[in-house]
Amino acid sequence: MDYKAPDNLLENKTILITGAGAGIGKTLAIKCAELGANVILLGKTVSKLEAVYDQIEALNKQSAAILPVDLNGASEEHYRDLADTVLREYGKLDALVHNASQLGVLSPFTQVESKMWDEVMQTNVNAAFLMTKYLIPVLAKAPYASTIFTTSSVGLKGRAYWGPYSVSKFATEGMMQVIADEYENSTLRFNAINPGATKTAMRASAYPAEDVSLLKTPEQILDVYLYLLGDESIEVTGQRFNAQ
Repeated sequence: MDYKAPDNLLENKTILITGAGAGIGKTLAIKCAELGANVILLGKTVSKLEAVYDQIEALNKQSAAILPVDLNGASEEHYRDLADTVLREYGKLDALVHNASQLGVLSPFTQVESKMWDEVMQTNVNAAFLMTKYLIPVLAKAPYASTIFTTSSVGLKGRAYWGPYSVSKFATEGMMQVIADEYENSTLRFNAINPGATKTAMRASAYPAEDVSLLKTPEQILDVYLYLLGDESIEVTGQRFNAQ
């Protein structure tokens, strides 16, 4: 997508981004702050979140907030409290970006360990379900609100050895479609983005021998995210977008 975001695209919007400590999440968080948003940085590694926070503060635009949450270990109560905190501090939420994902281990289906299967589903599916469930009322407080799920090419067509991750992304797309259909005639919109092959740590763990110089950087794939976060997309819901 060739989209040019205006400088004030996200002015006075509050945006929560999961997996904001590195990769696409970090890059998107900084860009959102540049465009005027209050950014809530959610992740499990506080030191990484603090580094992103410092970069945002240095912009002298908007403030950022840190929400340390381990998506693999958080209980339903955590997500209820998280939603209460966001509502109390900001009064609304304009956008939620489910960026955090867990790859697991690539292996033959019969060798997938149930513990690893559960961890991938917990991070990629269950956490997104609970967070969205409790934040929908907070999103509804905004004039228009956007929720972005992260999918993958293996969430559209299954691929050998990608078992847990692939299945989790099929589930992610299904969840997005179900919620989008339920809220079709509302101010809430729900879409999914497939980032494609991007220069991130997760990509490197899946393809350790790959020539990274051939990959797009997170900075190069942000257009579709910004389009879906801004008001030009308020009529767009239930769709799957490829960032490349």
